[in-house]
Amino acid sequence: MKEKFKTKTFVLVDETATIAMGTQLARIVKGELKQGLVVYLSGDLGAGKTTLTRGFVQGMGHKGNVKSPTYTLVEPYELDNWHIYHFDLYRLSDPEELEYMGIRDYFNENCCCFIEWPDKGQGMLADADLIINMAYSDEQRLITLDAATDLGQLALTVLNI
Repeated sequence: MKEKFKTKTFVLVDETATIAMGTQLARIVKGELKQGLVVYLSGDLGAGKTTLTRGFVQGMGHKGNVKSPTYTLVEPYELDNWHIYHFDLYRLSDPEELEYMGIRDYFNENCCCFIEWPDKGQGMLADADLIINMAYSDEQRLITLDAATDLGQLALTVLNI
């Protein structure tokens, strides 16, 4: 019988902890995984999805600003050996629009894709390795990470915050 994929839940006490979680994921990608990752991000507006992604992008070595792609759909970050794409599909009206922007070209071994509101791109996106849900818990955030592939399973196995 196949092993059930891991789930881990953490409390993120503030923005610094959220950034640290993203940085930890970057360390795992560069260290243990050594290949790209597809991450679906869900949660209410303001729950910390972009903040988590900022921690990841900076943890991968980006030195500049990391902004929300709310109006552009995707923000690319080209680093030495990595391509990171931060998608925000909140304003997407039809998943077919992703086909016109060449969505399939964004998913390969040296690309890390963080996708906010993945349900809006249903049928056009690569399968997630990790599914992350962020929720309010008073002034803190509750983050639940679910592995959806063997690669996601490996990431959660070494994740230790």
